[in-house]
Amino acid sequence: MLRRILQPLWVLLALIFLIEAWLWDHLEPIVARVVAWVPLRAFKAWLADRVDALSPAMTLIVFIAPVIPLFPLKMFGLWLLANEYWLSAVLILVFAKFLGLGVAAFIFDVTRPKLLQMAWFQKLYDWVMAMRAKAHAIVDPIKLRIKEAMGSDRGWSSRLLRMIQHFRKRVHAAR
Repeated sequence: MLRRILQPLWVLLALIFLIEAWLWDHLEPIVARVVAWVPLRAFKAWLADRVDALSPAMTLIVFIAPVIPLFPLKMFGLWLLANEYWLSAVLILVFAKFLGLGVAAFIFDVTRPKLLQMAWFQKLYDWVMAMRAKAHAIVDPIKLRIKEAMGSDRGWSSRLLRMIQHFRKRVHAAR
């Protein structure tokens, strides 16, 4: 019974996790294009040379440090949100999210080999990859049902509404 109650929460968490992973995967090529466009390729080579000279623990600092300047930007976004500047707040928070993920993807690409030398980081990385696979296992069947419902000739909107109503009834019946 508890499992049925928590199932929507697990689906939501899996969706959030997959959205983060999707952003990470799709921002990495964009950052690579920016690196090719802006003279960051030389910076990446320079950074890779410096990281090669560092210990894995110091490399962790290199990986974490670029995210720190984004904290005030996110706090500013929350202040805007608290003061009901909705559009500005959303724009700032989305910008900070994309910038943070893009920078993290760029830095992780450079620091990954050194970071994976640390046993605890390797375990954490393996766990995150396993959680990503599990999130896909949770969400993929739902995505398939939605795609099937939308691809039907009988009218996807009525079938989708019935699926939503059926899901709501199941959730409310579990309470």
